[in-house]
Amino acid sequence: MSPRPVISGARWALVAIVAFGAALGGVLAGRAWIAPPQPVETEIHQLLHDELVLDPSQTSRIEAIEAHYAQRRQALEGELRADNARLAAAIEAEHGYGPQVRDAVDRSHHAMGELQKVTLEHIFAMRGVLRPDQAARFDAAVVKALNPKHT
Repeated sequence: MSPRPVISGARWALVAIVAFGAALGGVLAGRAWIAPPQPVETEIHQLLHDELVLDPSQTSRIEAIEAHYAQRRQALEGELRADNARLAAAIEAEHGYGPQVRDAVDRSHHAMGELQKVTLEHIFAMRGVLRPDQAARFDAAVVKALNPKHT
């Protein structure tokens, strides 16, 4: 029986780094090749602008709501990009799930949650502009967009 080779700690670290890099590369490649699902707000806007017949007052009010939302969304998306940069720096510094990585993840989750809240506020603000018959169709579209299996 021949002795098994011993792998040093440095080699294990190199293997871990290569495996992490391969996994990260796979995620990035998958995101680039596979089209993400259409965002809920896109489906809702399509309903509002293509299917519901809005009067000029409704159109004007919804355009104002959308402009306000676009500004808020842009700011939060900037925070998310900054959070991703902080996460990358933490991963580079710690090479594992340490306190800097954990804090960067928590911070990005906060920004993601704020973006979700702002998006829902935007959806409900637009709903408030609609007549009852339009709101019923809007509600059905929102439920279907969030839960495609719901009938």
